Amino acid sequence: MTNRSLSNDDPLDDFARREITLGDVTKIVHVAGSGPAVVVMAEMPGISPHVARFSRWVRDAGFTVYMPSLFGRDGAVASAEEGLAVYEQACISAEFCAFAANASSPVTQWLRALARQAHQECGGPGVGAIGMCFTGNFALSMMLESAMLAPVLSQPALPLKDRAGLEISREELATIRQRLEREDLTVLAYRFKGDKFCRAERFAAYAEALGDRFVARELPDSAANTNVPPFVAQYVRCPPQRRDRSFDRRSGSANGGGARRDHILFCSSPSGAGAILECGRPMIGLRDGKRQSARNNVCFTSKSDRTVASQ
Repeated sequence: MTNRSLSNDDPLDDFARREITLGDVTKIVHVAGSGPAVVVMAEMPGISPHVARFSRWVRDAGFTVYMPSLFGRDGAVASAEEGLAVYEQACISAEFCAFAANASSPVTQWLRALARQAHQECGGPGVGAIGMCFTGNFALSMMLESAMLAPVLSQPALPLKDRAGLEISREELATIRQRLEREDLTVLAYRFKGDKFCRAERFAAYAEALGDRFVARELPDSAANTNVPPFVAQYVRCPPQRRDRSFDRRSGSANGGGARRDHILFCSSPSGAGAILECGRPMIGLRDGKRQSARNNVCFTSKSDRTVASQ
C-alpha cells in the first residue's frame, strides 16, 4: 500500500466513488477491494485520511470496503472549526439520534440496505460493519439485516447526554439478541479505559441487554494515538493522550511480551477513535467463505494507532 500523508487531504483516488440510491435516499459510497464486504463508517468529522488508511488496511486484508459518506468532506483534514460545524450539524440532523436513548438513528435503515446490496454484489456468507464513535452503535442496529454477520462497535458515543444510554430501541435490541442466540453470533466492542464519551456504564448496559453475546474489550489509555487531527485535539481530548514506555510497539504487548498469533489488533485512528481489525483463527469466516461463530471469526473494532495484543 502506498504511503500517504495523514496531514494533507486524501483524494481517495484508489476508491471507486459511487452514488448509491436505496429507497429514496442517495449517498456517496467509496468502494475498494475484493472479497466479502465490510462497511466502514467514519467517526467525526468524516472520512479523514486516518479513516481512509484504515479502510485500505481492511481492503488489503482481503475484503471489499464500502465507506459511506455520512457527514463532512470526504478525505479532508478538517480544521477544528470545520469539524465542530460538522459535528453540530449532525447533532441536529434528522438522520441521527444524538441525544435520545432507546431510539435508533434513522440513517441505520439506509445502512442496513447498503449491507444487503453489498452482500448481493460481493457474495460470501455475510457482511461485516465497523462503527466508530458517533457511528459506533450503527453496526449493532445493522444486525437487523440478515446479511450482517460481524458487527464491531468502536467506542460508541451516542446518546451523548446519557452515559448508560443505548442508541437503539428496546424492541430492536431484543430482536438482535434473539438473532445472536439463534445464529451463535457475537458483538465485539472496544473502548478506552478513560473514554469520557463511551463510559463503562454504557458497556455494562450492553452486557445486560445482550448477555455473553456482547464481547467487550477495554484498551489502556496509553495505547491511544498521539498524532491527532485538529478537531480531535481541540474538542475531544479523550482519552488522555500520553505515551507509556512499558508499551512495546513491536511485540504488541503492554509488558513487552510476544503478541498472540491468533488475536492481533491493527489499529488506526485519529484520536483513540478509529477502528481496529482483529484477526482471529484463521482470519475471518467472511473471507474464508464459511459461516461460523463470531467467536472464531475475525471481528472488527476500533481505537488507537498502534499494534496491540488482545486480552
